[in-house]
Amino acid sequence: MFSGKTEELIRRLVRAQIAKLKVEIFKPQIDLRYSKDEIVSHSRLTIPSKLVTSPWEIFELAQHADVIGIDEAQFLGHDLIEVVQKLADQGKRVICAGLDTDYRGEPFDPIPQLLAIAEYIDKTLAICVVCGNPAKHTQRVVASNERVLVGATEAYEARCRNCFVPPDPVQEEAAQEQLPLSTPQG
Repeated sequence: MFSGKTEELIRRLVRAQIAKLKVEIFKPQIDLRYSKDEIVSHSRLTIPSKLVTSPWEIFELAQHADVIGIDEAQFLGHDLIEVVQKLADQGKRVICAGLDTDYRGEPFDPIPQLLAIAEYIDKTLAICVVCGNPAKHTQRVVASNERVLVGATEAYEARCRNCFVPPDPVQEEAAQEQLPLSTPQG
């Protein structure tokens, strides 16, 4: 988060529009943070987009497009891999933006699989809010053990490798089971 992924996606899509290419832009239904009908960067750059609940909607709606933009790709599930592959095989340029790791620092599917089939990859890094170094991690700063929690600065901070504090798996498991943590009596 906060690394400029959406800004870069918007920049590339605007350039495709300037080139008079047919552009279709999508984001998952779950991402309603700033707008229903636009992709919006944290710095408030915008471009019109369509909400989708499934990657297969993208496949159907993008048939006449030359360039397809997909923001927050990590929220669209494994079917996105097949959809992107089919669109690319049709000669379409597909540009996806998404988080490659979750708040635990673990791979966030389907992004690793998309990276494997991509011709070009640009990894953007944020700035660590603790020390100012390049940040590759998303530190969740609110209490939640849900893997998907859509949010911005109220829920997440950018952190470098050294300042990132992964959640404690024991506490997360206890929270999921809604059991109190106990210590052995001895």
